[in-house]
Amino acid sequence: MDLSKDKQMKKTKKSKLQKMALYFAAFSSVFAIASVIYLMINIDTIGWESPVSASLLASTFFFLFVALVFGVIGTANVPSFKFNKS
Repeated sequence: MDLSKDKQMKKTKKSKLQKMALYFAAFSSVFAIASVIYLMINIDTIGWESPVSASLLASTFFFLFVALVFGVIGTANVPSFKFNKS
C-alpha cells in the first residue's frame, strides 16, 4: 500500500496573480543582478564607505528577498476558494 499517493495534493491551475508574481520575481532578480554589476563596475570610483555603495548593497538585498517571496507565492499550490452551485 502506497501512502504517498493518498497524501498528494491535486495541482491547481495558476491564477493571473500567481503568474504576475513569477514575473515580478524574475524582474526583481534581474534588478538585483544589475545593482551588483553596477556596484562592481563603479566600486573603484565610489569606494566601499560611500553611501552609494551602501544603498546599492541594500537594494541588492531587497531585490533578492522580494524575488524569493514572489517566487514562493508564484509557485505555491493554492486551492480554489470558489463555492460550488450544487
